Amino acid sequence: MKNWPWYAYVILAVVLLGLAYLLYFKPQNAEIQRIKNDRLKVEEEVARLQEKKKELDKIEMELVTLNQTLKELEVFIPKQKEIDVILRGIQQLAYDTRLDIIRFAPRGEVSMEFYSEWPIPIEIRGNYHNLAIFFDRLSKFARIFNIENFTIKPLSNQTDDMTISSTFTAKTYIFKEEAAAAPEPATKPKRRAIR
Repeated sequence: MKNWPWYAYVILAVVLLGLAYLLYFKPQNAEIQRIKNDRLKVEEEVARLQEKKKELDKIEMELVTLNQTLKELEVFIPKQKEIDVILRGIQQLAYDTRLDIIRFAPRGEVSMEFYSEWPIPIEIRGNYHNLAIFFDRLSKFARIFNIENFTIKPLSNQTDDMTISSTFTAKTYIFKEEAAAAPEPATKPKRRAIR
């Protein structure tokens, strides 16, 4: 090796560097490239997850707002019957407007998809002006009431304060919680007729 010309040393160095590149640096370069690709994938996943987090935060804030709105609306359409509250409220309205409640007969609920209607037939006696004030104040009641089947009849024995009798159905509403889907009843196998 000592007698080799200088370019032989250069060729040997190039061959050794080429072998080192092929055996060591090229596999390392491929590993580095794989790690870079994995890093890019992870960064894309992080960016995607950050976008989903922003959407989730937005949905959570919207849910809080909707729950607050639901609580405010439950005043108008509560989740349960409040017979005593309604009776006291209507009695107080009638008393304040100088009307006499003759009949207050709540009926059963009529179930709808998201709510139940609750009809309450009522009969009241008083005068026309006081009846109008009663309905005006009932329209400002905390709960929603619809008046149906409204009739007015004159009383046979009229006084200054008692001239008419009115019957109507005050319909209020009750919000239904989402009920779990009722399981379908199992069908019984049909029996064969024995001949």
